[in-house]
Amino acid sequence: MIVAPAGRALAASARRSGFRPLVLDLFDDLDTRAFAVANVSIDAMEHGFEAEDLIDPLLCLAQGRDPAGIVYGGGFEDRPQLIAELARHFRLYGNTAETVERVKDPQWLATLCRELAIPHPEIRFARPRDPEHWLIKKSGGGGGLHIALASSRTAEPGEYYQRRVSGQPISAMLLCAARSKLQILGLSEQWATASSGKPFRFAGAARPANIAPELAGQIAAAAEAIAARAGLVGLNSVDFLADNDGFHLLEINPRPGATLDIYSDCDGKIFVAHIDACEGRLPTAPLIFPRAAAASIVYTPIDLTPMPPLVWPEWCHDRQKPGTDLRKGDPVCTVSAEAESIAAARALLDERLAVFLKILTESASKEAAA
Repeated sequence: MIVAPAGRALAASARRSGFRPLVLDLFDDLDTRAFAVANVSIDAMEHGFEAEDLIDPLLCLAQGRDPAGIVYGGGFEDRPQLIAELARHFRLYGNTAETVERVKDPQWLATLCRELAIPHPEIRFARPRDPEHWLIKKSGGGGGLHIALASSRTAEPGEYYQRRVSGQPISAMLLCAARSKLQILGLSEQWATASSGKPFRFAGAARPANIAPELAGQIAAAAEAIAARAGLVGLNSVDFLADNDGFHLLEINPRPGATLDIYSDCDGKIFVAHIDACEGRLPTAPLIFPRAAAASIVYTPIDLTPMPPLVWPEWCHDRQKPGTDLRKGDPVCTVSAEAESIAAARALLDERLAVFLKILTESASKEAAA
């Protein structure tokens, strides 16, 4: 079973590996339906996953199908008690509630980084006197949606201040089987697309990150050290900001994350590796991804009421259903590209984004005129 805000990437990886996924998510995309044996979507976009909305639909989805276990994606870091509830009903293929609660505690992470001599931005729980140099983050937050400029407001309960540092966002993808057994799968670079009230909304990622080999080695070593001490299992990622002067470790994402698309593989080895790693086994040979890859979320530039039917290019994923009402800034799909280098992958991605936006706006105009 798969449960995530958007379950398509995990479902596709599971299907490629020979599993028959059951999916619960928030979007019910066209390709999620195609990959899943059965799927259900719930209305939790505003408040996130909650036990009273989640457990009964999962139990109904599982009824008569005897799932081997459950893999969760994002949306649980700030509610570890819900992970514990999942574990009461299903075999958990992922980090325990206790592990997630620990690694998403900003004070715990800051203390560990200090012990390991890993650069980490200063954090505070009282409003600083120079808020223009600080961010507000939510404890347990993920995906950039929880980050605000400290100059725009005061932190609320459950939030904290983190000193703002500069650099290129870099994410290390790790496969962890135990404290001393882990593999770095790669480093990716990421970018954001600001929207109203969400200045750091995740937009896309590409790999391998275009950074100096020495810096890449330092980041990989920091990710390995922090992951080993955290006791992570399965697929996880560690986020950094890097520039010519070095790097800062920002946070741990203790689950398969937004960069899974750029580590896709035709034979499904990465999903099997996640399951095996949760049981304490790493692949006998390191997973290798020879081609560069890039992927970007498309946020609609206009209101789509409703979403028009489209002839979808094969490189579009997370395809919204026709008839869905979307407001400007809502996600429509994910566009992906592969090439021989990251520069070529980014260039091809930009071409495809332009093509898709033309398809989308022309289809919307035809629908409105009909």
